[in-house]
Amino acid sequence: MRSLADIASFLRDRLHVSRVTQRVLGEEAGIARRTLTAVLSGQADYKVSTLLSVLDRLGYEIAIVPKDAAAGLAAPPGFQPTQPAVKTVVASARERLQQTAPSSSDQGSSQQ
Repeated sequence: MRSLADIASFLRDRLHVSRVTQRVLGEEAGIARRTLTAVLSGQADYKVSTLLSVLDRLGYEIAIVPKDAAAGLAAPPGFQPTQPAVKTVVASARERLQQTAPSSSDQGSSQQ
């Protein structure tokens, strides 16, 4: 990939194949929908951390290789990406909330 347009095209294709909506991807990546739209447009410049987060949620990561080796790294047909390995700020916050929220059985026993 040599341009933002190439990256955007790859991301749009992966988004379509994964059958994830832009809304869900943005939430899972911890970025605003407006930011995700800009990334997917291929017209806007964005932070590397934004790209890393979007790629992670789609099951990909960046590997920097010599140009001569890049052609040999194309994904084979039928390739399935892995699950995200990095938690977003949103996912971490949700996890903390779930750990601290009283369960419904706790609430019922305190009312008796």
